[in-house]
Amino acid sequence: MLFPIDQAPGDADRLAFQMCESGETVTFGQLEARANQVARVLRSCGVTRGRHVALLMKNHRRFLEACFGADRAGVYYTTISTRLTAEEIAYIVRDCAAQVLVVSADLGELIRQLRPLLPEDLRCFTVGTPVPGFESWEAAVDDAHDSPIADPAQGLDMLYSSGTTGRPKGVKWPLPPIPAGARTMLVDLLAPLFGYGRDCRYLSPAPLYHAAPLRHSMTVIKLGGTAFVMASFDAERSLQWIARHRITHSQWVPTMFVRMLKLPQEVRARYDLSSLQVAVHAAAPCPVEVKQGMLDWWGPIIHEYYAGTENNGFCSITPHEWLQHKGSVGRAAQGVLHICDESGQELPAGETGLVYFSDGPEFEYHNDPVRTAHSRNARGWSTLGDIGRLDDEGYLYLVDRKAFMIISGGVNIYPQEAESILVGHPSVADAAVIGVPSEDLGEEVKAVVQLLDPGEAGPDMEAELLAYCRQRLATFKCPRSVDFDAALPRQPTGKLYKQVVRARYWPA
Repeated sequence: MLFPIDQAPGDADRLAFQMCESGETVTFGQLEARANQVARVLRSCGVTRGRHVALLMKNHRRFLEACFGADRAGVYYTTISTRLTAEEIAYIVRDCAAQVLVVSADLGELIRQLRPLLPEDLRCFTVGTPVPGFESWEAAVDDAHDSPIADPAQGLDMLYSSGTTGRPKGVKWPLPPIPAGARTMLVDLLAPLFGYGRDCRYLSPAPLYHAAPLRHSMTVIKLGGTAFVMASFDAERSLQWIARHRITHSQWVPTMFVRMLKLPQEVRARYDLSSLQVAVHAAAPCPVEVKQGMLDWWGPIIHEYYAGTENNGFCSITPHEWLQHKGSVGRAAQGVLHICDESGQELPAGETGLVYFSDGPEFEYHNDPVRTAHSRNARGWSTLGDIGRLDDEGYLYLVDRKAFMIISGGVNIYPQEAESILVGHPSVADAAVIGVPSEDLGEEVKAVVQLLDPGEAGPDMEAELLAYCRQRLATFKCPRSVDFDAALPRQPTGKLYKQVVRARYWPA
């Protein structure tokens, strides 16, 4: 048995993970057998070491089992968002040259649209109800022998960037030259930072097709802990699962914090959260007021990190550090931080520029040498396109994405500041601040707001929100107008598809 990494007697019968809503449980012994079966199916489909498979699935028991099977078959596995269009999914499947695609049958019309767009020789499987043109994944896996394959090797995910600023890019690392089941770079990085281990009971409320939920859940399981996986996030249900399963560790994004903080006080007080030891958040900027509110509620257990799918570097900050450096995402735990100007020259502490890492893991954008080259400066340091600054102690403060910067009347405006203020208003569920065309200024600042109660939308609420911003932020940074939307196009990871919002206001 490969997992847990450090085995002990009786581990085969211990719980590896549980699906919260369905109650399905998988022990380490069952995971071992099913991962072997998956690896055998992949080999029977001609998927050899270094080749690619793709998963288009909602959170499901078979999802994690497939990833662990690919992990020990020495192949790259690409997990794809179920929120994408058929054309976007087909692009990723073709770009990564997947030989096998496994999809959730309950995606319905999306599957029917997708099949004609895929290569004819692609082996396509469904989990669930049979679908014409797809084989049964359950039948293939359950009929396979559960002994190890003859040529096991350590596999790796190859995930695609969110595409919030353009077409998704496949992030590819070299396959690690280690035996299947050995300690990986992520295990060695995450375990000491967040205390993942055998006693960990980890709640994952987000889709597993995203990098952080997948990587952290698999790391916890590899270390002998237990992952509890929600089908989807719901603010009150999250509190229920923490109390019911005595969760010790969890991972969130700021929009989840906002939703939980805006639950009625009597709902928040209904659940015993005393088992929580570590709550991790990342993926999107967290307004200072929101994080302070969570610390006031849950206590000093909230840890933050900054990293991308590329994992070219990694910053982290403990709750105690954050209280001394409010707004920071921490210091480098992997790689060396640099702030550079547009020409790639390093800037001193306190000055704002592009965030670069040196001495971190190497990556490339699959099939895209131009984008790979653009992510580096002349010294070989890599950037994800974020803007930030360092203080004298090396703590990083993110300002915004370079691609989201608004230039109004020749002045650079970073919309993250106004967004952070707007979500602090008691009536606001979510906010996007963008630049829209202006004859006088080139661009002017506009807010697009999602209210907790859509019935409050109108001129009076617009005036209230504009005044709320101006009381807290320099006038030139504030929105000049507010539009209201029923729901902003935000990923479950917390990242906003801002180009979708901007496209409404800019001529093609």
